[in-house]
Amino acid sequence: MSAWELAIDVGLISVLLLFGVILRAKVQFVQKLFIPASIIAGLLGLTFGPNGFDLLPFSDLVSAYPTVLIAVIFGAIPIGAAKVNWKQTFGRVRNMWVYSMLLTMLMWGGGAMITYLLLANVWDIPVGFGLILGAGFLGGHGTAAAVGEAFSGLGWEEATALGYTSATIGLICAILGGLLLVKMNARNNQTNFISDFEDLPNELRTGLVPHKNRKSSGDDTVSSNTVDPLFFHIAIIAVVVMLSYFLQTGIESLFPQVSIPLLSLSFVVGLLVQLVLNATKANDYVDKRVIDRLSGTATDLIVAFGITSINLAVVAAYAWPLLALFVFGVIWAYCIFRFIAPRVFHRHWFENAIFGWGWSTGTVAMGIALLRIVDPKTKSTTLDDYALGYVGMVPVEILIITFGPIMMMGGAGGLFSLILLGASAVLIFIASKSGWLTSIQETRNYNRDSNVS
Repeated sequence: MSAWELAIDVGLISVLLLFGVILRAKVQFVQKLFIPASIIAGLLGLTFGPNGFDLLPFSDLVSAYPTVLIAVIFGAIPIGAAKVNWKQTFGRVRNMWVYSMLLTMLMWGGGAMITYLLLANVWDIPVGFGLILGAGFLGGHGTAAAVGEAFSGLGWEEATALGYTSATIGLICAILGGLLLVKMNARNNQTNFISDFEDLPNELRTGLVPHKNRKSSGDDTVSSNTVDPLFFHIAIIAVVVMLSYFLQTGIESLFPQVSIPLLSLSFVVGLLVQLVLNATKANDYVDKRVIDRLSGTATDLIVAFGITSINLAVVAAYAWPLLALFVFGVIWAYCIFRFIAPRVFHRHWFENAIFGWGWSTGTVAMGIALLRIVDPKTKSTTLDDYALGYVGMVPVEILIITFGPIMMMGGAGGLFSLILLGASAVLIFIASKSGWLTSIQETRNYNRDSNVS
């Protein structure tokens, strides 16, 4: 691949992303559905790219970009993270951690379970098919790329296209289902910070932030006389991804039968790099806001490139089992939203739950978008609690992504789902006995009294 092919790929997807921004800013239908520019770009790339009408000259490596970009996202998670006093914060973030763990284990385990018990007995599908739900709905396009990479190493190359399809459908379900839930619960007085869906600020609809509401994306932590501050942060993440790649190739050369996803190694290397930054006090010159912006950029590109690279022929071959899996996924996610979230969160339960809905069907970014609709002034502590709770949940997620494909392809799909669903039941039991959970009616009475006061 030449440098110009890379430049053309990035240029084409950038044109489509900018077109998506314009559509979001100008077309009311797109605004009402809150469709992100990255989804618009991906759908246009799929329609007019090599897998559609073949009018856009994308290179053959479009499907390979998400594998690198997901390493950027997971490698960036530890970089610049502040030290946390867990003794002081655990009580506040405990319930968010419980909810995050339950969402993760139930979505991954539920997809594996329904495939093992039902779908595999109706259709002739690969044994790893059940992980497509967790990879796409809960994980998004980045995780779909990682799981697809793992399955490809185990002989199932079609998994990546199915994972991207799952992630795309999940985003649509997150948007449409999330907006419906917001409207219904706003009418029933279950929201704490908005009373009418139509009262949302215009910037949430158009995607364009007026001058008076703009916020800084970061500070200059190094002098531009030395190196540009933005490139300084890019360089740190680039080093993490590079070391992760060399570590992956080194492990595979020593143990050819072992396939470890790049994102797993990237997170571990990111932790090690952050330890070095802390030990040398260089972390004072890392702005977490800039790191997050770079991670967000990688997320947008993953969505756009991932949808563009979907192989429609593969999707058509698995159309019916995919449809059944997606229907189950939406019902399963709604059950978590309806019956578990109100018990875990007795304060601001709906705001936390709608964030969880967006995350469990689309991506964390979609959860944030839905949260901003119901909490436009960020009065809840949802995101702060999630950021801290996520640290304790990431190792579990990485273990699932790393060993899930191996267990599924090794014929242990039933055991895999049993472990995750069993662990969920144990966590619910412990939380109930510890007094962390409450009744749904008590939660709703609390929210009703808060709204009245």
